[in-house]
Amino acid sequence: MDASTVEKAYALSRERYAAHGVDVDAALAALRTLSLSLPCWQGDDVRGFEKTKEPAIAGAIQATGNHPGRARTADELRQDLKMAISLIPGSHRVNLHAIYGEFGGKPVARNEVEPEHFRGWLTWAKAERLKLDFNATCFSHPKAAQGFTLSSPEKETRRFWIDHVRRCRRIAAFLGRELKTAAVHNLWIPDGSKDLPFDRWTPRLLLKESLDEIFMTEYSPSVMKDSLESKLFGIGSESYVVGSHEFYLGYALAKRKIICLDLGHFHPTESVADKISALLQFFDELLLHLSRPVRWDSDHIVILDDEMRRLAEEVVRGRALGRVHLALDFFDASMNRVGALVIGARAVLKAFLLALLQPQEKLREAEADGDHFLRLALFEDAKTLPGGAVWDQYCLQQDVPLDCEWHKNIHEYERTVLRRR
Repeated sequence: MDASTVEKAYALSRERYAAHGVDVDAALAALRTLSLSLPCWQGDDVRGFEKTKEPAIAGAIQATGNHPGRARTADELRQDLKMAISLIPGSHRVNLHAIYGEFGGKPVARNEVEPEHFRGWLTWAKAERLKLDFNATCFSHPKAAQGFTLSSPEKETRRFWIDHVRRCRRIAAFLGRELKTAAVHNLWIPDGSKDLPFDRWTPRLLLKESLDEIFMTEYSPSVMKDSLESKLFGIGSESYVVGSHEFYLGYALAKRKIICLDLGHFHPTESVADKISALLQFFDELLLHLSRPVRWDSDHIVILDDEMRRLAEEVVRGRALGRVHLALDFFDASMNRVGALVIGARAVLKAFLLALLQPQEKLREAEADGDHFLRLALFEDAKTLPGGAVWDQYCLQQDVPLDCEWHKNIHEYERTVLRRR
């Protein structure tokens, strides 16, 4: 589709939306402020670059599929991320895990990782004008094989993971300082029990003590922000998770940390969207991990489904765009990994655009007047307004291919790059 056709469709869509009291230009201006944190682990199936013996799967992390072209080095992964970013409108971030350091071909214990191991990522981010976030990696390791890390009954094991997380926070602060923007350091641990435990109390007490020690070192929020990620259950922790939502909710509120909500980490009938307006009454900020559970926390690629749209609507209606950090969190090895990343990112941006294009003021007035008929009618009318034309204009403005046109870029990249690996 040529630019003139896109612009004509956009002009007509502006008129349609204006009739509903929606300022389309203001919606696009708000969308330009959104910055998604893209998961590096989508590019290599959560393997990382540690030069150690391949550990047995431990800690409830597993990518399925064997599509060709997995990134094998940091340079290949950065190449893939650059390709994906070229097809995603807007300015975004890259989310790193500690296992993605460049260790010079030598084994480096996780409790010995240093900022220098991420110097290559920092140089690349500066060259590409990107920002970075960071995560401790408390899984897929022999010291996580028993199902407990920061809550382990073994003091030596707890010490190992405490030291690891402390070093990761230091790395995150280093990256944030160098890039002049706060890096979000997110902590998720796999601790729990496959079958019914007798003692649920002690592991949570030990986890609290471990966290207290970790957070004894404080960093300026201008360079690093801490978040804590809960889970309902996982592989090997079906019956009991130490870091439950209730545990981290209490801890984060008491210690003024950010709480992370992952779309796949709650009961299938729970609405994560509904939690946003509740939590932002008490927290300054939230981290959202955008994923798509299919029957369980399966980390499927985000699509423009009802749950993603509800989530975006709640953030927009609460005027909370500046208070919510958005990070993709999925990994799928069954298809082109770069294309999967683009699908997810574009879907999230579309969800927020559609939320911004709803007739906010008319809906607010109808609800305030108790006119539930009009409220429902406005919801329904908004579903068929020409949001696609506005999205096309946004892609045109951001100099990225339109829908149905970017696919050929991925196929060409697979032919010339991925299948040659």
